[in-house]
Amino acid sequence: MTAPIPIKVHYHKHERELELTYAEDESYRLSVEYLRVFSPSAEVRGHGPDTATLQVGKKDVGLKDISRAGRYALKLHFDDGHDSGLFSWDYLHDLIRDREANWADYLKRLEQAGASREPLSIEIKQL
Repeated sequence: MTAPIPIKVHYHKHERELELTYAEDESYRLSVEYLRVFSPSAEVRGHGPDTATLQVGKKDVGLKDISRAGRYALKLHFDDGHDSGLFSWDYLHDLIRDREANWADYLKRLEQAGASREPLSIEIKQL
């Protein structure tokens, strides 16, 4: 199946959401955190189901840039330095369709790993 191609892509910086608008005003928003933890890159997905890397601490991740990759995908440049992996129109459509199940599974895997969505931080006090 070939997914529809968005007619508009807009990044809502304050909300950290990527909005994809399709024909007939069909519009979907995906959080940047969701996109980051489900990046199609080998760094995240590995080279098979047993080699995927659980992404932790990505709650506050944003986008630095969005670029088109030919006529078939977007390249998202995350502000945590991650910028590998191409989000094809088919993959984005799958992420929209499976958002609830994907997110529930991700939260379950985080809990099982004793990990958190919260970024690791170091408190810095001004002297």
